[in-house]
Amino acid sequence: MDGFGDFGALPEADAATVRRAHVRHDAPGALAELARRVGPGPFALVVLFVTAEADFAATMAEAARLFPGTEIAGCTTAGEIGDQGYADGEIVAVALPQAHFAAATVVIDDLGRIAADDLVGRMVRARQQLIESRPGWHWEFAFLMVDGLSVKEDELVSAIVGGLGPVPLFGGSAGDGRRFGQTFVAHGGHAMANAAVLAFVRTDCPVKVFSLDHLHPTETRMVVTEADPARRIVRRINAEPAAREYARLLGKDPEQLSTFTFAANPVVVRFGGRHHVRAIQRVLDNGDLVFFSAIDEGLVLTLAEPEDMLAHLDRELSRLARDGMPAAIIACDCILRRVEADQTQKARAVSAILAKNRVVGFSTYGEQVAGMHVNQTMTGVAIFPPGHGG
Repeated sequence: MDGFGDFGALPEADAATVRRAHVRHDAPGALAELARRVGPGPFALVVLFVTAEADFAATMAEAARLFPGTEIAGCTTAGEIGDQGYADGEIVAVALPQAHFAAATVVIDDLGRIAADDLVGRMVRARQQLIESRPGWHWEFAFLMVDGLSVKEDELVSAIVGGLGPVPLFGGSAGDGRRFGQTFVAHGGHAMANAAVLAFVRTDCPVKVFSLDHLHPTETRMVVTEADPARRIVRRINAEPAAREYARLLGKDPEQLSTFTFAANPVVVRFGGRHHVRAIQRVLDNGDLVFFSAIDEGLVLTLAEPEDMLAHLDRELSRLARDGMPAAIIACDCILRRVEADQTQKARAVSAILAKNRVVGFSTYGEQVAGMHVNQTMTGVAIFPPGHGG
């Protein structure tokens, strides 16, 4: 292994539509080789998914130098998705050529002070700019990358909804491997914490934004009776210490709760006629439970059980390709899905399905779709070659 890789074997037309490449973060001259494998521009947008093992600020600064005059965005990951599926220790690039794409970015540089009216105004202007520059192109999507430890994703997505119009949104929360220490996003060569980058993309390529999960609610319910919503902490469930009660409902020892327990036994809430996962991140020493997304007192949680991950993923990605294979699928895949795949010895088979379907992206600390911040899902966009029936 020389530490480098690309996504070869794509038909020439597909490769021209979406450029993708990956490289080991510690390979000599990694970014220069990555740029070489991506190929010459001009590009409307280059996105980097960067392992938490890399020097993120230096990586993004070098990317800005190597792709001058290009909109560049990136984030740290809880794992990468490359040409062979799940990967670790890599930098993955997705480049959208100007021949088929136009992009405009909106930076939210302080998630502690989200000015909704100003944000919506900037979003509307960004989208209008794209409409005016490419009036003959009619496919659109919006891609969000947000600090995964900001605890602000729910508030941010609620604010963003007002400026989307008909544009479908997907996104992911930046990761830090399995350390949960510090996460970053970047715009150009500038790395930021407690921030987000939203990219509007307009294209002549048919696109499909999607969200999938393999979980089904059971009849077992519980009520959050004490919580700290600002920190996404649940202290009591059914008036009992949270971890102990959750373990009791599972028939498990509370001392044995682990990340795999949470991945295999998620809880969901019902909104808008659908169930959405409220995944548990970890248990604190005092028995409190920390969640990946919004939680509050009075919320009714329902235990969920998974169907077979492999069969579900293969079926859902095959549906996206029902009328023809996408040139690429850009995906934000929850870290808990990867934990489940690892613990059930299915990671290699999952990787094969991802590779077969040309999925590229990263493992997240949470996902966004439409107006929701969710967990334990895969959200993304399938991009088809121009002229595809969509």
